[in-house]
Amino acid sequence: MTSPASTLPGHVRLTQAAAVASLLALIALCVAWELWLAPLRPGGSLLALKALPLVLPLAGLLKRRMYTYRWLSLMIWLYCTEGLVRATSDAAPSRYYAWAEVLLCLLLFTACTLHIRLRLKAAKAAAQAAPTAH
Repeated sequence: MTSPASTLPGHVRLTQAAAVASLLALIALCVAWELWLAPLRPGGSLLALKALPLVLPLAGLLKRRMYTYRWLSLMIWLYCTEGLVRATSDAAPSRYYAWAEVLLCLLLFTACTLHIRLRLKAAKAAAQAAPTAH
C-alpha cells in the first residue's frame, strides 16, 4: 500500500520525515557509541553491529510501505529496552548515550504510529470522497 508523495497530506509527510530522521540518528548513534564515543573495549566493539537491523527498514520507510512502519514500531522496543538497561547500569558517558537511544526510540515509535494513523485516516477520507460507481 504505497501512495505518491504528492497525494499525501503535509502532516503525513512530516511524520515520514520524522521517522526517517530519527531512524538515521539512531543508526548513527549506535555506530558512533560502540566504535568511538564510549565503546565497551578500547578501539571499539562488535556491539556496533546492533545497528545493522536498523538499516533494513530504511528503504521501506522511504517508499512509505505501511507494513514497514508497523513492524518497525514493534521492533524498536528492543532498542529501547537495551537503552533503558544500559542507562541504569552503565557509567557516564555511556549512560548519556543510552538515554539518547531511549529518546530516539520514543521519537521513532511516535512518528511511526502517527504515520500509520494519519495515513489510514487520509485513505478513509479519500475513499468516502470518491464517487461511488454503480
